[in-house]
Amino acid sequence: MSGEPRPRIPAPVEELLATLWAGGQAAYVVGGCLRDTLLGRKPADWDLTTDAPPVRVGALFPRSTYENRFGTVVVTHGKNQYEITAFRRDVSYSDHRHPDAVEFGNSIEEDLARRDFTVNAMAWGGRPGEKPAFVDPHHGRDDLALRLLRAVGDPDRRFAEDALRMVRAVRLAATLEFEIEAETFASIERNAELARHLSGERICAELLKLLAAREPSVGLRLMADSGLLVVIAPDLARQRGLEQNKTAGEDLWEHTLRTVDAAPNRQLVRLAALLHDIGKPDTLTEGHFPGHEAIGAVMARDFLAGLHAPRAFQERAAHLVRHHMFSYEPNWSDAAVRRFIRKTGPGSIDDLLALRAADNEGSGLPADAGHLAELASRVRAELAANAVLGRSQLAIDGNDLMAELGVPPGPLLGRLLDDLTDRVVAEPALNDRTVLLDLAKQAISDRQLVENPHS
Repeated sequence: MSGEPRPRIPAPVEELLATLWAGGQAAYVVGGCLRDTLLGRKPADWDLTTDAPPVRVGALFPRSTYENRFGTVVVTHGKNQYEITAFRRDVSYSDHRHPDAVEFGNSIEEDLARRDFTVNAMAWGGRPGEKPAFVDPHHGRDDLALRLLRAVGDPDRRFAEDALRMVRAVRLAATLEFEIEAETFASIERNAELARHLSGERICAELLKLLAAREPSVGLRLMADSGLLVVIAPDLARQRGLEQNKTAGEDLWEHTLRTVDAAPNRQLVRLAALLHDIGKPDTLTEGHFPGHEAIGAVMARDFLAGLHAPRAFQERAAHLVRHHMFSYEPNWSDAAVRRFIRKTGPGSIDDLLALRAADNEGSGLPADAGHLAELASRVRAELAANAVLGRSQLAIDGNDLMAELGVPPGPLLGRLLDDLTDRVVAEPALNDRTVLLDLAKQAISDRQLVENPHS
């Protein structure tokens, strides 16, 4: 592929290369950014490598910082930041995650030899005075043309060095729509247990990237087939082979994959689709799964906590799992629609409806089965009408009840506000200060009679 055209490199990156060359240093763009630009994809960022040690890079770029021990200098150029890393050579990785030490290398070939996959082990650039050219000792451009992920050198060694490379392989297979070369995949199968050494944060980052693929099922299926799934998400792995009354011939895992693919490419919805039936294996009773959504919500929260996902993200995903089994009927009153919105939360409605539509498709049904389109329309109408859905929209608040009726702070005050909210959700016309105070007086009187029947 010697006739490969010059890669399209942004002007600011060209300027960084020029500065390094003018300073007497070798410089190359390297890795995923080069891969993506050759594929016609927009790189998320641009990485450079050089024979200059970090101190020299800092001298050439005054607007830079060096804060790690891996030889990477972060350079601010224009409005963006770029990472420039000194050549490195292979070292040992005793924890299967981090190099035991960092040794700077002397050549670009030495640096490329330590990288994960051949399509990431390409560089473009050169030494001062040379015509910039591709450096591709592992035939990455050939594998790029074949849309193939192949480990650099011995795959067992690559994955023993950093077990995350196995997870990255299935993620890249999904996001790039590549196949994993046979020996590389066989090595993942042999080494899948090494994924137990990975931190939750690293797994979470890769999983979320995988879920952003056009068809996440590609990577998820590879994860299951390779043995990674049982290590990373054993509760999801239990779905394989579990029959359910959905699409003929498909087990629960296939249903989950179809649901994830059908979900819109929104991070939270895709993740909830992956986890929506995680509670089914634990609730199987005579071919049914009673309460799986409640059990599943707890399991989804625990799974995401194990990945150290942000707490708010854990709660939002668990909330969607908990409520995805709602059942709407066209004969619902407007008040019933408002109660549904209040129960699920206005901020979760769009995601919940999207999850349910994906679940329908994953079950072999039309996306709007269960009159989802009608429910969505009615929900929009209620939200547009600014319907009362919570305490904050009442015409009175706790201070009013304390000042006007002498209600003390505490559980009684909260129950009164909740009762009044329920009444107004059912009958919006009741949301009037005088009316609500009268209702509160009556509720207090009734409550006292119940609580003190012999007074």
